Amino acid sequence: MAINFDKAFGVHPLALSLREQRTSLLAANLANADTPGYKARDIDFESVLRQKLGTSEGVSLQATNARHLGDAAARGVAEPLYRVPSEPSLDGNTVEGEDEQVAFADNAVAYQASLRFINGKIGGLLTAIKGQ
Repeated sequence: MAINFDKAFGVHPLALSLREQRTSLLAANLANADTPGYKARDIDFESVLRQKLGTSEGVSLQATNARHLGDAAARGVAEPLYRVPSEPSLDGNTVEGEDEQVAFADNAVAYQASLRFINGKIGGLLTAIKGQ
């Protein structure tokens, strides 16, 4: 009897990949908080995950030619979006430090939760394989 890892781990490997991409974007935002003209970027984690799982709401596009690139979610990457600041700055920078720190911490906690879930599943599979 073969183990289906996609079923065993569920959505968590995909979530880890998207959380990693989001961490990079948020870290870049924090690093450029004082850079004039820098535009803060982020991904809409929920909609990209929903789209990747095939449960997106609305219309989905279909590639009709092998040369079509497809959307970013289908390629396994999330398309970064620009943030709209609540208070515009004089230098054109849209990074709001406190908001970025909160988003970074929230993303880190969710990343850790997915890692713990996967580690628990691996532990359960090892126990099933060893029979102890």
